[in-house]
Amino acid sequence: MNDPIGDMLTRIRNNQMRGKSTVETPASKLRAWVLDVLADEGYIRGYEKVTGKDGHPALEISLKYYEGTPVIREIKRVSTPGRRVYMGVKDIPSVRQGLGVSIVSTPKGVMSDANARVANVGGEVLCTVF
Repeated sequence: MNDPIGDMLTRIRNNQMRGKSTVETPASKLRAWVLDVLADEGYIRGYEKVTGKDGHPALEISLKYYEGTPVIREIKRVSTPGRRVYMGVKDIPSVRQGLGVSIVSTPKGVMSDANARVANVGGEVLCTVF
């Protein structure tokens, strides 16, 4: 697998389109950090570490719905393995005039765009969520 974050985002997007309540993805620290940001921002209910069907560690993500529609309307990968996107603190984009969130990997950890501005750090823009 070349892009584990892109794979996780696609699994979330596909399972929300199907109306599933949970989705399972292989576990990694970076994926868990991204899911922490999504949970803190209220886009998912949460996640827990489980053992997958093949015996490898996995993350079971609880998806969130509001009146039957998914809370996440749009989730896009920005920085890909073939084209990394790095931005300074002044250049980090606001998603939909602040209604969405950009997830940024900084030297101080993975955080939302608002937290990166408060901490005055830039970094790699992993994805945007609205």
